[in-house]
Amino acid sequence: MLNPPHRDPAARPRLLLTLLALLLAWPTLHLAEFDLLGLFTGDNARTMGHFLAGFWPPAHDAGFLAVLGRATLETLAIATLGMALAALIALPAALLATRALSISALPRAGRPGRLPRVLRGLVRGLLIVLRSVPEIVWALLFVRAVGLGPTAGVLAIAITYGGMLGKVYAEIFESVDPRPARALLLQGAGRLQAFVYGVLPNAAGEMISYSVYRWECAIRASVVMGFVGAGGLGQQVDLSLRMFAGGEVASLLLTFLVLVLLADALSRLLRQVERGQGRGRGLLTIAAMIVALLASANYLGTAFGELLSVRALGQMGSFLADFLKPDFSLAQLTAVVRGAVETLAMSALGTLLAALLGLLLALPAAGRFGLVALALARLLLNALRAVPELVWAALMVLATGLGPNAGTLALALHTAGVLGRLFAEALENTPKAPAEAIRLAGGGAIAAFLYGTLPAVWPQLLAYLLYRWENNIRMASILGFVGAGGLGQQLYFSLSLFQQAQAATVILGMLVLVLGVDLLSNWARQRWVVR
Repeated sequence: MLNPPHRDPAARPRLLLTLLALLLAWPTLHLAEFDLLGLFTGDNARTMGHFLAGFWPPAHDAGFLAVLGRATLETLAIATLGMALAALIALPAALLATRALSISALPRAGRPGRLPRVLRGLVRGLLIVLRSVPEIVWALLFVRAVGLGPTAGVLAIAITYGGMLGKVYAEIFESVDPRPARALLLQGAGRLQAFVYGVLPNAAGEMISYSVYRWECAIRASVVMGFVGAGGLGQQVDLSLRMFAGGEVASLLLTFLVLVLLADALSRLLRQVERGQGRGRGLLTIAAMIVALLASANYLGTAFGELLSVRALGQMGSFLADFLKPDFSLAQLTAVVRGAVETLAMSALGTLLAALLGLLLALPAAGRFGLVALALARLLLNALRAVPELVWAALMVLATGLGPNAGTLALALHTAGVLGRLFAEALENTPKAPAEAIRLAGGGAIAAFLYGTLPAVWPQLLAYLLYRWENNIRMASILGFVGAGGLGQQLYFSLSLFQQAQAATVILGMLVLVLGVDLLSNWARQRWVVR
């Protein structure tokens, strides 16, 4: 027996955390209505079996392939044009939100003025609101305001990703060397001149790199917005699922996989070109973006000028005005709280299940069981993450029925693919010496992993887990659009019945829930990850 001075000092905190996790497990399982066995029992298993049997062979007739090709091009065009509009929103917002170009903050300017601080705070708050509301919610609102079609998807991408890009652009501006911009401001130059000649040369590379990454994410987002009538592949998936056309769904899922892999490869290529030395490489990247933008605008043929007409603006204004009067009745608030708790349970349980499955797949994906296991594990991880959460949710609704159980399983499957890939990369970069020392001392493979590998990689795994939980709380809040429970189901019903006041309350509930989880995740990251 160990003497008291040599006991593990972290044993008691670990025990308390384990007991707390077990205490919270039952209500989480209950609220999420978790039932894994429901996949394999009764009518659910027969229905899903018949549906999956129709997956082979995938639909490949000329008519369907033509529809599939048009939907794929429309998805790419929505993402590209939406990102261009997002950059137009983000750049001026970032200039207003950043302190890098503040004249009142200069050394000789004296005490910083109150007005610039208030303005920066307002712009930062606006960016938070824009990015906190999921893009599919914006898409549903724009479908109601401007009608069905890709225009709603483009505007939704522009709003949500404008908030994301604006925040990151402002942080990039503040992270570069401030001396060139300050020197220009002290010499009497305007803010725009200081930005163009003092900030942009140092920030352009990182801005392009992050924008390309977000374009890749926008492709995934534009896939699912078709579920609410915003065009693209999602609209075709929704139609095929409603018709129980398994062969068409199989072809669409294969298209998702190819599209995600190609987007990943193109994103890496563009970032490598951008990081390459020489002005010509950067100009090549910008030229490629401009060509893609023009081709997307031409393909969609979206007449944005018509959206600025008096009639169109009047319609959108009257539609949005109804959202300024949220329903704060006790019955509505009770329903929103119930939906928020259900959404929270779905996101937490789905993320934990994904972490377990992702870790199991990450071990072979990191090359610990040979090349064959590595190839199979990576293929499975790519397949899991290639299918968007909303598509998984629609499939799980067919398999288990309506309710939060379908949403939990959907989050678990997609997130397992994402976390498994991240976990595998972390394991590959972990020193192998501690685990090998335990094996040489007679320890088994499990002991070597638990005591030799896991302690070194645990902070990084936890950071990835918290990051995905932040993302999953946003996704869990909209999976109800296909009947998978949570706040999304309430929002979809409210908008379908044109109950804008109730819908506004649900959207406010989403904002509060997302911001609350972000704060909790940031606290946990500072407490257990940052060292």
